[in-house]
Amino acid sequence: MSVPDAAISFLLDNIVQVLTYNYRLIADAGDNIKTLRSELELLQGLMTDFLNYNNDSEYLRKLVKEIRSIVEEAEDAVDTYVVQAALQKSKGTLSRAIHAIDYPMKLRSVGKKIQQISDKVKQINEGKAPNAIQMMRKQDKRDQPKKPKEEPKVETEHVVGFDGAIKDVSQLLTSGAKRLEVISIVGMLGLGKTTLAKKVFSHQDVDYEYMIRVFVYVSKQYERREVFLKILGSFMNISAELSSMSEDDLEKFLCKELKGKQYLIVLDDVWEKKDWDNLKDAFPMNNKRCRVLITTRYETVAKHAKNSDTEFYKLDFLPLEKSRELLRWKVFRDNRLRSEFDQYEKEIAEKCDGLPLAIVVIAGYILNHPERIDWWQQVAESVNDYIARDQEQTTKVIELMYAHLPNHLKRCFMYLGVFPEDFEIPVWKLVRLWIAEGFIQADGSLSQEDMAEEYLDELIYRNLVMVAKRRSNDKVKACIIHDTLHDFCKKEASKENLFQELKRDNISSLSSNPISDQRRRLCLNNVDVLRFLSSAPTGKYIRSFLNFSREETDVEVSHVSKIAKTFNLLRVLEIQSLKFTRMPIDLSNLILLKYIAISSKLSVIPEKMSGLLNMQTLIVNTDAPRLEIKAKIWKLPQFRHLHTNTSTVLPFPDSKPSSKKEEDLVDQDIQTLSTIAPECCTKEILSRASKIKKLGIRGNLTALFNFRDDESCLFDNLHDLGSLENLKLRNDDIASRISYLPPAKNFAQQLRLLTLFGTQLDWAELIKLGKLPNLEILKLKEHAFKGKKWQSEKGGFLLLKHLHIGETDLEVWEAEADHFPKLTCLELENCANLKTLPDGLADISSLHLVDLHCTTPELASSADKVRAKKEMKGGNFKLSVYPPEHLKK
Repeated sequence: MSVPDAAISFLLDNIVQVLTYNYRLIADAGDNIKTLRSELELLQGLMTDFLNYNNDSEYLRKLVKEIRSIVEEAEDAVDTYVVQAALQKSKGTLSRAIHAIDYPMKLRSVGKKIQQISDKVKQINEGKAPNAIQMMRKQDKRDQPKKPKEEPKVETEHVVGFDGAIKDVSQLLTSGAKRLEVISIVGMLGLGKTTLAKKVFSHQDVDYEYMIRVFVYVSKQYERREVFLKILGSFMNISAELSSMSEDDLEKFLCKELKGKQYLIVLDDVWEKKDWDNLKDAFPMNNKRCRVLITTRYETVAKHAKNSDTEFYKLDFLPLEKSRELLRWKVFRDNRLRSEFDQYEKEIAEKCDGLPLAIVVIAGYILNHPERIDWWQQVAESVNDYIARDQEQTTKVIELMYAHLPNHLKRCFMYLGVFPEDFEIPVWKLVRLWIAEGFIQADGSLSQEDMAEEYLDELIYRNLVMVAKRRSNDKVKACIIHDTLHDFCKKEASKENLFQELKRDNISSLSSNPISDQRRRLCLNNVDVLRFLSSAPTGKYIRSFLNFSREETDVEVSHVSKIAKTFNLLRVLEIQSLKFTRMPIDLSNLILLKYIAISSKLSVIPEKMSGLLNMQTLIVNTDAPRLEIKAKIWKLPQFRHLHTNTSTVLPFPDSKPSSKKEEDLVDQDIQTLSTIAPECCTKEILSRASKIKKLGIRGNLTALFNFRDDESCLFDNLHDLGSLENLKLRNDDIASRISYLPPAKNFAQQLRLLTLFGTQLDWAELIKLGKLPNLEILKLKEHAFKGKKWQSEKGGFLLLKHLHIGETDLEVWEAEADHFPKLTCLELENCANLKTLPDGLADISSLHLVDLHCTTPELASSADKVRAKKEMKGGNFKLSVYPPEHLKK
């Protein structure tokens, strides 16, 4: 059980926000809440001390459980107080008069509970926590005898799908620089890193090359002494004197013995950068092509250990045919296809997702009855169950990886289980959810959004999360988690009370077995949500209601209202798969709400929603051609992100705050407005979003570029947005054509990504975009430009790396290499009239990808000539054509 310092940090952060943004509501209980906050801050410091000691003791387990319970109890009391105070304030004069007696009693009751909780925390701070630390000092695990470490059992006599990998890694070990090089094999658990390393280690070319070859299993709990002695023992006898040396003396002795010799040392399963730092000084820099080969799950380790230009080797999943081949070998010890099992073999291989470990596990079950077709069918239908049952080969390894995660990543990782299996998770949505759930603590040097992306990168580097899609700037656009890890996340989250997944078979029992008060989040991906809401569910402390169903369901407004009435402490409401006709007014009572994602037919966000003072992210998908927000979003102090799929009209800000306190609240950090109507690009509105990073504008864009009486246009107001990096302009009025673009100086100068839709500009106007000083990505989509010829010019697009042109009537494009000196990727889509690419593209040294979608044979042939020229120059270049038949001779 992990020490819940992240939970305490989140609660402290929540209390600070309560005091800051709801000060009028909690004035009566302010002193009690401040006292509780002080006690929790002290407790947080003690919890940090716990992490320095063994946290597996029974005493600590019980203490952690008690602390977690108190933390959640405190959170519930504070949030309940705020909600009750807000509901009373929102009532009319008559209603408030009616409740003049019972309301103060309720608040006093909750305030008293907060005081009681504070006393509990104080008792822990003064008694149990110091006792626990004292006890752990005496029972420090470092003084206990360590169990002998067992190396993993790896089958190497027959491997499948590694032929190319063995050749590539062997080449890295037997060629290259004469000096010592550190090479790494990187891949997630179960991909076969150790198997590959052992095959390479035994390869005849490698065997011939090295005088000394040693394979050492490192793992998470390694001993420097053990590693050094293992290496020395491979080429000399270990004397008593050698065994008694200190670690540092052993390191020096080993370095001396390896000096002048040609050696290969394989360090299998290295977990952390510091592990390499603790071992590296034992390996001298001989000028004899010496190598250290590391296997690791983490790219961060590989990058840290690298001491040359040689890249690490990234081990990938097996393709389907290789997965089937491995399954056949494990079951029948040959690669002969048996037609009667073909259907089930393919199904099993597909469900194993190219993970060798999963295939080996399943093969073990098939071996019970390998010749029975009904058994193959049964196994095929239950692949996930069989994998999950194999505790020895999968769960232990995953548990070890999870235990080794930094505390701040554990909840972020477990939370991935709320998404459906094989679900491509949009990174922007995941980041917004992590922040709203409180998993990302504030940091003065980085925004919460940047911190969240760093957390995701770390999970990717650790091979716990896979990249599904990348953006044009190479940032991760969508990610996915392997089924085996997804199952682990759900099970671990259930144990830790992070979220509860409701399934079809447990909805009917909710009336007799209500949702536990310990549960904080509900996940309903594969259930009938309407049936669930009709079952009269309870769960007074639920903070998140999550539904990521792939199918959209029409619902009555009353069903959404039922969510708000049942779970009035909600912070996160993700129900985009439920479509309703208008905004349920009950949602305005969810004053703790930080994140809301809805799908509807509505055209108005009512003013009543102005009371959601904790709102951070609003996501609205609507069938309406236009959305009007009447809610006073400029008075929501935490509001940062607006995502809509239509042209959205924002409310006009009040000219002056009505009070000094209100003025304090309007210090917003709005980062996303996508997409807003052109007429909203006024100085008054955009000044409220001066820190914005992403802006989308949609509608009749002539309103954006038309001159006004003072000889300026609305677009000029974008110039002062000093943080704007991403701008999308979409013209929905096909009949209107934008005559011109403003000069480059009128654009936001930090702009890195620009996307244009339907603007129908003349190609000559592109000269202005070429002068944008920081532009790296330009996407011209759906008739962004019109005209038969584009003559690009020298001196522009100096930093442009990615150019996308789609759906255009362009026939002739003339360009030279120095017109796009940094271009790396060119995408052309539906360019039906364009017959040839400029010859000058072949001379752009940085260009390594040309991607053609729905293209013509003539354009594909021209691109193929560019490819041939690039290959003649020895450059790294890829040509991708869809449909591929266009390249066939």
